[in-house]
Amino acid sequence: MNASVLRTTVLLTALLASAGASAAAPATEAKIDARCHAGAYRLDDGSVVALGTLDKPSLLRWRLIDGRTGKLTPKDGGWVSTRGWTDQSDGVQVSLGSCAEGRIQYASHTGKKIEFDIVDTKFEGNGVSLRGRLVLPRGQKNVPVIVMVHGSESYSGVDGYYQQHLFPAEGVGVFVYDKRGTGGSTGKYSQNFHDLSDDAAAALREARRLGGKRIGRIGFHGGSQGGWVAPLAASKTSQAKFVFVGFGLADSVLSEDRDQVVLDLRAAGFGDADTLRKAREVSDATGVVASSNGARGFEQIDALREKYQGEPWWKALKGEYTGLIALRTRAEAIAEMAKFDFEVSWDYDPMPVLRTLKTPQLWVLGGDDVEAPSEETQKRLKALGDAGRPIASVVFPQADHGILEFEKDAKGERQHTRTADGYVRMQLDWIKDGTLKHWPYGTAKQLAGPK
Repeated sequence: MNASVLRTTVLLTALLASAGASAAAPATEAKIDARCHAGAYRLDDGSVVALGTLDKPSLLRWRLIDGRTGKLTPKDGGWVSTRGWTDQSDGVQVSLGSCAEGRIQYASHTGKKIEFDIVDTKFEGNGVSLRGRLVLPRGQKNVPVIVMVHGSESYSGVDGYYQQHLFPAEGVGVFVYDKRGTGGSTGKYSQNFHDLSDDAAAALREARRLGGKRIGRIGFHGGSQGGWVAPLAASKTSQAKFVFVGFGLADSVLSEDRDQVVLDLRAAGFGDADTLRKAREVSDATGVVASSNGARGFEQIDALREKYQGEPWWKALKGEYTGLIALRTRAEAIAEMAKFDFEVSWDYDPMPVLRTLKTPQLWVLGGDDVEAPSEETQKRLKALGDAGRPIASVVFPQADHGILEFEKDAKGERQHTRTADGYVRMQLDWIKDGTLKHWPYGTAKQLAGPK
């Protein structure tokens, strides 16, 4: 399953890395732990490069505020950088000092790690103990702060979220925490939006407690599945002064699968109205199966399979779960679904919250998002903004999920090359004062709301 239902990544810190670090024989990649290098570095031209962790302790990812990014892999005592999320060399030369030195050579620039005020904590969510961390710029100044609300990923937010490195270097504090059942938090991993929003509201209260007088404007930052959770959390606490949503949906969980099925069929060359009508019958039926955890709906699936499995489009069914259910036997589908029993809030309708929430929101969508197709969400957000709700909405027309730019390889598969230019700057402006005063932001198009 993909974006809204699962995702993985993150853990790192470091050992040696770089030419001249030691006269000893170079460590193998398996023995390198690069996690101590995670952080933000101020370069000699005044710019900032952030290093974050990945799913192996030997790997790092660098990021710039303009959205350029690359993966760093150790090789022969140094580092090899590859473009975005591809395996293509990007020619960026990176070397790192020892962990204690906190130094970087990035491209033609030298830099030193920026010191932040960091406090680790444990706090109580809804029946669980959650691990958190507040990261603030050094000093005594009052600063805006975001509370990072998880998407569907099952990894540690404390170890993995890059915003805790990059944003404080730009004057924005960040509170990260491990969602229930991940990292250092207790409980069972869940996609129950009601429980998760309770946890998020508790995280905001904890951030305010830790930061005290240094906390200025504070709000929620939710990506992907966090687009359902963050507004719901804001409805539960008046202390949230804003909500930022990236690549989320103002529609139901079931609709995400339905829209993905349509995109997948069109991509496979089956975009005629009659085929899409038939496929909608199937996705409606698989929605009943998924939302009932297999207790209902299989009879209808069996009937539709008998009716349509001979047609050329049948084997092209994918979506979030439709292909998983429709193209398997009942026993196979139930066994596969059992692996993803995460208490998903299948029946959650986000619109009542969005229609009534008085907290200002900014939604940023990818116009070519294949994991959370945004066409219907764009329409809904524009209508809400035009109706006077405090919702600004923006779309990057060619961006995929994550607001990522991409190219297609020889097989037609998407290769993500960078975060869209303007996306990070837009977030920082909104968090700081609730405006988009430095428009334009790359290729972004505004749907509704003031700049």
